[in-house]
Amino acid sequence: MYEAVYAYPDGQSTAARFADTAARYGYEGVVVRAREATPDYATLRDAGYDVVDGVEVVADTPDQASGGIGNYRPKTTLLLLRGGTNALNRFAVEQERVDVLTRPMADDGDFNHVLARAANENGVRVEFDLGPVLRLDGGHRVRAIRNLRKLRELVEQYDAPYVVSATPQSHLQLRAPRELVAVGETIGFSEDQIREGLAEWGRLAERNRRLTSESFIAPGVERGRYEEDD
Repeated sequence: MYEAVYAYPDGQSTAARFADTAARYGYEGVVVRAREATPDYATLRDAGYDVVDGVEVVADTPDQASGGIGNYRPKTTLLLLRGGTNALNRFAVEQERVDVLTRPMADDGDFNHVLARAANENGVRVEFDLGPVLRLDGGHRVRAIRNLRKLRELVEQYDAPYVVSATPQSHLQLRAPRELVAVGETIGFSEDQIREGLAEWGRLAERNRRLTSESFIAPGVERGRYEEDD
């Protein structure tokens, strides 16, 4: 299982601190949602941590998001697009080049059956963000729970792929898998759903590493998902 984190300077803790804490909590690795962060991935991996390089594209409009996707897709193992508006949510699930739609229910975002079906068809993982449930209170927390339940129902009904995260910005916000399972079960998820969503980050990373490896694009081998036509 993996957790997807905001490492310094996007967050408050370094990638190394995140990786060490995650390993002690029982994770196999972490995904760095980089915007400004540039950790030394090779050194961290040599130290025994699987730290996956990812980029989270944050944009105001689909046009801006499209430019970010084009720029970062060839350079990163995992490409994430932050939603939170109806336009960005729709754009994300229609893009095969996007691995994960993050925070779809944040801000004024919504999710419906059309988007769930598109996520299924294009293989875009929808993120269940447990962070607001863990860190908000009062009406904001109630709203976050309600949104997660709605999102879960749609993902289940249309068999859309998904990931789970607590979106930690500090190693102090990391929670062990068993803790996230407990939170998930309290708001209507099953243990298997939470564990599968955490494991999916690692499966995505493994798949994309294989697709972009030199051996995969050797003569006689199937073309990679992200290889451009001439």
